[in-house]
Parts: sequence; C-alpha cells; structure tokens
Amino acid sequence: MPGLAWAGVVWRGDFETGNTSQYTRAQLVSADRLQVVSSPVYQGRYALKATVKQGDDPINSSGNRNELVYQGYEKEGSEYYYRWQVLFPQDYPSVKTWQVFTQWHHDGCCGSPPVEFFVYGEEIRLTLTDSVTPWKTALVRGQWQDFILHVKWSSDPAVGFIELWHNGQRVLSRYAHATMYAGDGIYLKLGLYRSDTVLPMGVVYHDGFVQGTRLEDVLPPVTQPPPDAGTPDAGAPDAGTPVPGPDAGSGEPDAETPPIVPTSPLPDTGATPPTLEEEPPRVGCSSAGGPLWMVGLLGLGGLLRRARRR
Repeated sequence: MPGLAWAGVVWRGDFETGNTSQYTRAQLVSADRLQVVSSPVYQGRYALKATVKQGDDPINSSGNRNELVYQGYEKEGSEYYYRWQVLFPQDYPSVKTWQVFTQWHHDGCCGSPPVEFFVYGEEIRLTLTDSVTPWKTALVRGQWQDFILHVKWSSDPAVGFIELWHNGQRVLSRYAHATMYAGDGIYLKLGLYRSDTVLPMGVVYHDGFVQGTRLEDVLPPVTQPPPDAGTPDAGAPDAGTPVPGPDAGSGEPDAETPPIVPTSPLPDTGATPPTLEEEPPRVGCSSAGGPLWMVGLLGLGGLLRRARRR
C-alpha cells in the first residue's frame, strides 16, 4: 500500500498523505505555489506541483523559489539510495541559466549545494561540489523522468561517491568525489529554485520520493500474479502479458506512461560521462534569510565553487 515502508526504507516523501506533512518545513510565498495534486501522478494517488513566478522570494535571498525542506539522516560516512520522479510540462521555460529542481544543501549559510539537479537551457544537469558536472542529458517535457541516486556522503573525495540511474538505465557508474562540505550537514530541498532573471512562470511536478539503505529498498516490491485457478497445472504466469505501468495521470501536462521499473539492477550501459563544458556563472549568495534508475561518479575538482545560498 502507498506510504507503507518495507525493510531498509528510511523515509518517504511521496505525498501519499495527501499533503506536505512528510517534510520538515516549506519555503513558499503562498499556498498555491506548492500544491499536492491528484493528476498528473507517476505512482500512488498524489504528486507535488511546484510553481515559481518571477519575484517569489520567501526567504529574502538570491534567486526565486518555492521549495519543501526535509532534514534527513545524512551524516559524514553515511550511504543512501534515493528515488523520485520529475515531470516538466510542455511549457516549461527554456532559459540559459540555472533552474534547480532537487538539491541536497549544506547547513552553511552560503554557497552552492554539494549535490544538485537543475535545468540549464535544454539540458538536465547533475552538479557536485566545486561545480563539477559529471552527468547531463537532454531536457524532455511531458514525460516523467525517473531518477535513482546512490550517494556515499563525505567531504573526503577519496571516500564520497555518487551513482545514478535515469529512466531505467545506469547513466553514471560509481564516481568518486566529495559530496559534502567539511563540517556541514546535509538536507533535502524539493520544488523549484531558479535565477531571478527568469521571466516566465515555471511549473514542475515531483512524485514518489523514497530514501533507503539498499537499492532494493527504493524499487517496488516483487509481486507475482497468481496462476489461473481454472486451468489444471497452470504453471508459471504468462511472462508475455504486459504489466500496466504507474498511472501517468490525465492532467494538463501530456504525461506519457512511464517505463516499468525493474525489480533487479539494470545492466550498465557502459556510457562514458560526456566531456564537460565550463559551468555558467551562477548568482551570488546572500547571508540574509536563514542558514542554510543509476549512476557511479569519479571525483573531479579544480573548478571554482559557485556562490548561491540555500
């Protein structure tokens, strides 16, 4: 049943409570900016609709945002798997600047988060400490994007690593890199946070967030259909019968039915991370407003750390 945990699940933020009570707090200018909706959804009955308009600045800081905050269990040396889904509507704005939709932020007041997913122009990018971008892909609108992120949290680049799956394919093998800043903790932010230079309204949908200690924890439980009781010696179920995918909803975004999630690890595609271009300049930080399917990563460094606040 939605919302029930199986072994190894640490936390769920899948909105199956029908509200945002699974999260620690919200940073929003008004209730209509972070809405729990029944369509479109990837799984279960509910998803989050995050909306940002130019000028939305609930914490008197750099950029515009409306985000949920979850203060989790990440400590130096801890290791977790995270899975969640994101849908960008057909009218999602294309702008050559940062639009963050998921981030693991540090407790310090200033600076870019050590792990963040954002849209830049027509790309989705994953960026780490020191502005290293080990993975990016084309932005696809109108379809749910399924992510599984495996992280070893550490400020030591010889200890920390990430691994990423996207839409059922391992797109980044274990990649060694610092995933925290020394002396800082980590917390999750989910919603939309973008440069205040972006003019059009932006909407993004989030669903299914789950955190676990093993890959199996964030995948659906294995279920076997019962054999046909009316047929003697029915044997194994018909493997050729397609299994319905999660409900993609019937809301305004043209959300196609997402792929079936495997119940075992998928093969490594063998893809090599792309040659990385220099990260675009990011917005400076303010001290006001409070403190702040599978990928492996190899540490990169030497780029200047972007300055943005939580």
